[in-house]
Amino acid sequence: MELPTLGKISPEIFQHVILPALGAQRSEVVVPPQHGVDVGIVDLGNGQVMAVTTDPVFIVPAYGWERAAWFAVHILASDAATSGLRPAYLAIDLNLPVDITAEQLEILWTAMHRTCADLGIAVVAGHTARYEGCNYPMVGGATVIAVGPANRYVTPAMAQVGDRVIVTKGAAIEAAGLFAVTFPDRLAAAYGQEFAEQAQALFWQMSVVADAMTAVSVGVRDDGVTAMHDATECGVLGGLVEIAEASKVGLRVVRDQIIVREDVAKICQLFAVDPYSAISEGTLILTVRPHKVDAVLEALAQHNIAASVVGEIMPPDYGVRIVVDGQERPLEHPRVDPFWAAFGRALAEAEQGK
Repeated sequence: MELPTLGKISPEIFQHVILPALGAQRSEVVVPPQHGVDVGIVDLGNGQVMAVTTDPVFIVPAYGWERAAWFAVHILASDAATSGLRPAYLAIDLNLPVDITAEQLEILWTAMHRTCADLGIAVVAGHTARYEGCNYPMVGGATVIAVGPANRYVTPAMAQVGDRVIVTKGAAIEAAGLFAVTFPDRLAAAYGQEFAEQAQALFWQMSVVADAMTAVSVGVRDDGVTAMHDATECGVLGGLVEIAEASKVGLRVVRDQIIVREDVAKICQLFAVDPYSAISEGTLILTVRPHKVDAVLEALAQHNIAASVVGEIMPPDYGVRIVVDGQERPLEHPRVDPFWAAFGRALAEAEQGK
């Protein structure tokens, strides 16, 4: 086994190194760490549970401090929201570069506070410091906690045979959004200034908090949403496979039913990225009992969240399969997200062009 060059460790390393060594065993841990599952669940007693998720603090000053802070908080809150419980508490560790100024820190933190307040999240603990060797974008880590009734949470391991699979917003939302705010001049040269300016609005779509909270308002488990997962590394295709693997079920998905916005398609074409396997924070994959599909789609539409039914959960022996241009074939996890290499190339080309 070898570590990947960049990004998350492989499922094999997680299975053989991380999973067997999880500290003390405690009976109140209902959902322990699992591959493809965004949250852990702890039984608090009295019919209440706590959903917990941890991620890096991802800050990119080039986005502007306001946008960078908004995105950092929504990345953290989105995973917690996939539990179906509303994010409520944040513990955050900021390990900042030595060149950040007091003024920049104040702008960053004020914007993070404002975003947390908008989401109803209270900051309950933290650590803030500057250290040698710390660099953007990964400048610490954070934990988000949600608390709610024990019969109201879901995880990606709870999909049931017969569920319909819904995808919100479409593929490659994050990839396109990050390209748009980082390389506006390149977009303008290819598609015009108006397109470049409008495409930057994709940035504000990079969250699934509203998607998740809207969907579960219809109902959960046997009365609605059974599983949710945000399409981050390896995009929609990666997220679909992860739900199937976590729930130990089969899956049939029709690729042409996955929304690809026109602006997203143009951006992905410009940077030579496959939209279906590109990073897509802001895209929620959810499985829903058949009798609640229309209600979930209607609720999302009322909040102006685009969504489409892309497939169905099948028995395990069916396998995980995708229909492309009328032909059905096995669907394998992309493993390597094409965004990072394409983004690196674009940065190098921009530097050469200066």
